[in-house]
Amino acid sequence: MTRYRSLARDHNLWLSLGGFQETGPDPDHVYNTHVIVDSQGEIRSAYRKIHLFDVDVPNGPSLRESRTTAPGSKLVTCRTTPLGTIGLTVCYDLRFPELYQQLTWEKGAQTLVIPAAFTHVTGKAHWELLLRARAVECQSFVVAAAQAGQHNEKRTSYGRSLVVDPWGEVVAALEDPWETGVAVAEIDLARVGEVRGRMPIQRHREQGHKAYFGTEEEATTR
Repeated sequence: MTRYRSLARDHNLWLSLGGFQETGPDPDHVYNTHVIVDSQGEIRSAYRKIHLFDVDVPNGPSLRESRTTAPGSKLVTCRTTPLGTIGLTVCYDLRFPELYQQLTWEKGAQTLVIPAAFTHVTGKAHWELLLRARAVECQSFVVAAAQAGQHNEKRTSYGRSLVVDPWGEVVAALEDPWETGVAVAEIDLARVGEVRGRMPIQRHREQGHKAYFGTEEEATTR
């Protein structure tokens, strides 16, 4: 982490780094952590991945992240950044839309940042689909850096890093899912306000909650 902090400071860059193996709650488990470092080299936020990948991938590997990783327990945002308020997540979190809606509508995120290492099978089928869905339903920019290529004999990752705008349009991509590289996009937060202004999902979501959950009194009588 010291080298990355120096890199950010020396080049006047903000960095999204993840997932890092952070010391966990016991000797057998670490946390899978997403870290934001600002342009002064200071750690601004750190999020511990909540959803662990314990999955038998169809036509792919059987992976049990919980064997060596402990889940986090808190939602994390990073405020006052060049990308507005950032919502932090990691990889498999992408499949849980309520996490992103909480980050957006309850905690004010305008940009959702997702470092990931999807398997080739799940990435080919779902990676772009899920990223665009999170962007559309949260009316936020999505910035998703993906590991790519062969890790070892048993594991490969589907790359294709993407930046998606609040209307669900892909505005930058690394097209080859087997290659690493750099994708560049301009993120104009005015676009967030424009999309949200024309389709007020947050207000409609709040109205919908009354129907979903009712009042506290109604909930206790069910």
